Amino acid sequence: MASDSDRELEELRKEVERLRIENASLKRQNFGDDKADTIGFSEITENRSESGSRGSGDVDNTKLELDEYLRYGRQLIVPEIGLRGQLRLKKAKILVVGAGGLGSSALAYLAGAGVGTIGIVDDDTVESSNLQRQIIHNTPRVDWPKCHSAAKFIRDLNPKVNTVTYKTRLTGDNAFDIFTGYDLVLDCTDTPSTRYLINDTAVLLNIPLVSASALKTEGQLLVLNYLSGPCYRCLFPIPPPPDSVLSCGDGGILGPVVGIMGVLQSIEAIKVITGAYEFSKYTPSMTLFSAYSAPQWRYIRMRGKKDTCAVCGSNPSITRQGIEFGEYSYEEFCGRASQVYLKPEERVTVETYSKERDMPHTLIDVRESSQFDICSLPGSISKLVMLPPAAGASPQTPLLLSLRSSRNVGSWYWDTNAV
Repeated sequence: MASDSDRELEELRKEVERLRIENASLKRQNFGDDKADTIGFSEITENRSESGSRGSGDVDNTKLELDEYLRYGRQLIVPEIGLRGQLRLKKAKILVVGAGGLGSSALAYLAGAGVGTIGIVDDDTVESSNLQRQIIHNTPRVDWPKCHSAAKFIRDLNPKVNTVTYKTRLTGDNAFDIFTGYDLVLDCTDTPSTRYLINDTAVLLNIPLVSASALKTEGQLLVLNYLSGPCYRCLFPIPPPPDSVLSCGDGGILGPVVGIMGVLQSIEAIKVITGAYEFSKYTPSMTLFSAYSAPQWRYIRMRGKKDTCAVCGSNPSITRQGIEFGEYSYEEFCGRASQVYLKPEERVTVETYSKERDMPHTLIDVRESSQFDICSLPGSISKLVMLPPAAGASPQTPLLLSLRSSRNVGSWYWDTNAV
């Protein structure tokens, strides 16, 4: 009596045979010229080395090999994908900027889905603090360049995928050279200046963009510069105040949250590549996720392109030449977080405090309570705790602040002459 696994294998073989027949029929209809090229995706007739240089390749993107039918069999039988969709994925070139938390899950599922060529841009190295959420890296690859670690993961997962690594920071000097030739870009970064650079480059090269962000327990997802939809500048013409922008290092991040947002990026990338939005009315929207809210998901309908947009509007002021020649500064546009610079006499070194901590003083820890609970100096008071009546500063009882960084001073800084 045949087991369930035997029956499942036989059904899969039948499905593979059906798909092979369909493939032959599509080839007779000249599918490669008549259909695939009409969506504007370039042929992948080359491989690139890990340094980003071009090399020769012999990948046939007009058909699937037998092992590819077996590898992708479960998604081939999904009506929204099918053979046409799988061939589009095999032809596609997708660039992922950032191989951190967002990029990790996005890269994993894009590679698993069979995207033909994946480019990876990241100048950072793997640290042990990354591994809580950046799941394509591992302990043996700590200190590796992230782009190389990501490429190693992809090769181990799916050797059918070509990887191109760019161990460099994305700048106006190199963005257009890197982006050229890709069909889709994923923004998996976490700095406003880079987000605007990615958006502007994608718009000026007419490349769709899938953007996501995540912080603490919340995330946001956008498909930009696609069909009738807006670009990032249409939605956010003015960047957020620099002091309001937190990184994962400052604000914290729950690993599964950034993982979910990266997975959603891969889903939207697959939908764009396979033409899911080309056969139905496309409504641009923003997806918001909040892990600790009920409901967890919200969707905000977005307007289309903004005619006054500085990069995709009818009279744009941002051009490729201006970006490449450094006429437009993204750092100046987004600004820098203000720093509170303390005078030398207002600072207390660790060594000095260690020697004098037995003297009368009040020590206030201005970090968030979650950080205070992890570790704190003996005798310190959390900023969220009511100060005792005798805690005021005086020559006999100095008032000291314990900080994680100078950004934590904020409103806690005061003119010491007024105390």
